[in-house]
Parts: sequence; structure tokens; C-alpha cells
Amino acid sequence: MNIVVAMKQIPDLQQIRIRNRQPILDDVPLTLGNIDKNGLEAGVNLRDELGGKVTVLLAGNENIEDTVKEALAAGADEAFLVIDDSLDRAESSVIANVLAASIKQMEEPSLILFGEGSGDNYSGQVGSRVAEILNLPQVSFASSIEIKGNQAVVTRSLEDGEEIVQVDLPAVIAVLADINEPRIPSVTQILKAGKKPKEVLELDELEVEAGKAMVITTSNLAPETERKRVVVKSVDELIQALTTEGYVGR
Repeated sequence: MNIVVAMKQIPDLQQIRIRNRQPILDDVPLTLGNIDKNGLEAGVNLRDELGGKVTVLLAGNENIEDTVKEALAAGADEAFLVIDDSLDRAESSVIANVLAASIKQMEEPSLILFGEGSGDNYSGQVGSRVAEILNLPQVSFASSIEIKGNQAVVTRSLEDGEEIVQVDLPAVIAVLADINEPRIPSVTQILKAGKKPKEVLELDELEVEAGKAMVITTSNLAPETERKRVVVKSVDELIQALTTEGYVGR
């Protein structure tokens, strides 16, 4: 089974500091989005069950060559990268065009997996746009995927219940974070990741009109917090203060 998993490079959210309610991104390492990792885990599990290969697909600036090693260490068989500085903050329609053009150059996939939303903007648009461009059926909010012959049986987790749908392959499926628990690569897998096949293309090699629409953040402020600055001089006073605020049971 030929599975493509589209992933996105984002700043490591655990490393972002806040100063004057503004996020500080200087020196924050880059990583792959958490829900994208769920998509990769789903693809790797299906490959282990059914055979075939998993190709991870990224579009972005030159840093993705290092970031993609995370995906290769976590079980992807190969990587397909589209590198151009203009893709660094490109909006959903641009990235969808680039990813769709990339998939057209690959061996025809049986399944294309996305995370339900990226870890930074979480627009949730790219998977749907790619499905439309490629004229493929799409299923979103997937909490489980089972392959039966030439169909995927997908459980969708919705607000008021679950829905089970069947879709012909090839198809685009966007997974939820609770579909699985992404594996942590071993040291051996990390060392082997650098030797796995990797195809790198520049944007003009795809012969696609990607456009230049960019995401511009006009405001990104952390919530205001007020500290009460209660001074305590003993453990008893601390317990009393916490009890008064309702943090400790009476």
C-alpha cells in the first residue's frame, strides 16, 4: 500500500516563551506538528499491517531537510520535500496547490493522510483543498481507519456521536489527535533516518502556480493574568491561603 502523509514544520510550542504577553520565537527549535505525527503513526501502522511504503511530504524553507528526519526516524520510508523560502508562511491555498502538484509526481498513492489541523494556524483547510484539486474523496475527523479491499472504513468522531463511513481508494483522510499515540523513535531509528531516501525539489520544478498569498499575524497576545501576591511566612499560612481560595478542600 502506497501511503503519503503530509506534514508541516512549526516552532516547538513547548519552547515558546511569553514576554509582555508576546510570544518569543527567537531560538525556538522547529519540529513537526503534533497532529501530523498522529497522521504519520496511522500511516505507519497501516503499512506494517498491509505492506507497502510511507512517504512523508513537506513543503517549506530549507530547514525542513533537518526537520523531516523526525518523521523518517518515526517510521516513514522516504521523504518528498519541496523547498522554497516563499513557502515559509504561505497560506492554505498556496500550500495545497504545492502538495497536490507534488503528489501528482509520485507513484499513485492509495491513501493520503493529513492531521486535522496544523499545530500553529489550525485552519484545517489544506487536506480538503488537496482532495478537491486531485478530485479525490475526503473524510475528516477520523478516529480510526481500517482498510478492506479497495475501500477504507473510517470512524469519524463528531460532537454528538460517531459516524462510520466507507470510501473508495485512493482517498484523502484527515485524522484526529486521539486516533493513536505517536511512537518515540529509538536511538537506532534516529541514526538510520539520515540514510533513508529523500527527494528534494525546488518550487519551480513543479510547474505549478503556487501564488504568493501569505499569512500575516496582526495580533497574538497571551491572556492577561493578575497575581494576588499573597505573602505567606509558614506552611500553615500557605494552607490557609489556598483553602480560602478554594484550591484545598476544607
